[in-house]
Amino acid sequence: MTTVDTSAVIGYLKSLQSRIVTTIENIDGEARFANDTWTKPADAALAGEGSSQILEGGRVFERAGIGFSHVLGQSLPPSASANRPELAGRRFEAMGVSLVFHPRNPHVPTVHMNVRLFVAPGRTADESAVWWFGGGMDLTPYYPVEEDAVHFHRTCRDALAPFDASYYPRFKAWCDRYFFLKHRGETRGIGGIFFDDFAEGGFDRSFALQRSVGDALLTAYTPIVERRRDTPYGERERDFLEYRRGRYVEFNLVFDRGTLFGLQSGGRTESILLSMPPVARWRYDWHAPAGSPEARLTEEFLKAREWLAD
Repeated sequence: MTTVDTSAVIGYLKSLQSRIVTTIENIDGEARFANDTWTKPADAALAGEGSSQILEGGRVFERAGIGFSHVLGQSLPPSASANRPELAGRRFEAMGVSLVFHPRNPHVPTVHMNVRLFVAPGRTADESAVWWFGGGMDLTPYYPVEEDAVHFHRTCRDALAPFDASYYPRFKAWCDRYFFLKHRGETRGIGGIFFDDFAEGGFDRSFALQRSVGDALLTAYTPIVERRRDTPYGERERDFLEYRRGRYVEFNLVFDRGTLFGLQSGGRTESILLSMPPVARWRYDWHAPAGSPEARLTEEFLKAREWLAD
């Protein structure tokens, strides 16, 4: 029987959150994360603890949120049991770190990452627990830079390569399918990797893969931030940034499984919605001028594409 070491996962997740907070504060150089620690009592429908760390109004990041949570619930919500209907109604334990960083400069992309573990204990002494890891990371640029997209995808590939060469193309395609706005017919950004319901090779191997993905976030993202954060921009670029952020909001509120899980399970609303950008806008039937950088983003970058084909 596989031993699921939840304490080791929790320790790793807290360490990951701390390391990322320190690095992002150093990059921003101005703002600091506020730490909002929370608990839910053991007799609540969703018990547990967490830490929501939020940076706002920084020099580089307009808003950056990274949350750790460890919760125990009485019944898996529909968003968590959709692919496993036989588990509907089981008790569950879930832990994870999720982050979204929204830059101030439109030439710096937004990044998202999530790594998590679900455990559904057996309902009887003879019934085994069911567990799986999930997560990934994806990049949402506002202005298209091929070098940045290639670097991000190469780092994702390298994080998975020690486990199986087939994982990057498989998880990359999964990411393209998942982060897709069906009503718009476009991807949210240039993708990355995404996996769910993952337990291949047992707990130790699956946990090692999760750690590799989590540890790769800073390698994938911080060089892009450092290259682009001082790029000049004006009102036009900021206006486009806020327009594209509207798409981000649409995805998170309509399709994102993590958001739906948190809201359906009675999670903490402020922590669930810390991924929202501070400012976004919508325009009626707006289209970027032909031949503009804004048009190139939609025409070339917001489509599923093999960034490492060469």
